[in-house]
Amino acid sequence: MAYEIPVTQARAELAELINRVVYGGERVVVTRHGKPLVALVSAADLQRLENEEAAAQEEAAEEQVISSVSSIRSVSSAPGERHRFGIAAEHRGHGERDH
Repeated sequence: MAYEIPVTQARAELAELINRVVYGGERVVVTRHGKPLVALVSAADLQRLENEEAAAQEEAAEEQVISSVSSIRSVSSAPGERHRFGIAAEHRGHGERDH
């Protein structure tokens, strides 16, 4: 659970708050009118959060690629194309046998 403190009080106690975060391992949430404004976290916590965010973005990108690839359908030939090529192949086959 994070320690909450109003912004006006946080200004006066910034050095103490930094010590609580760095040496006490606490997280401090600075509030304005009772609503969270900013949070003080250790540099190690920030690095961990950024790594998790990067991993989540990479996973989302991979899922997007997989989704895109799986949504590609095979394109069928235009009507009559398959039949036309079939006739050409049959014609070629007959000609080769006659010679």
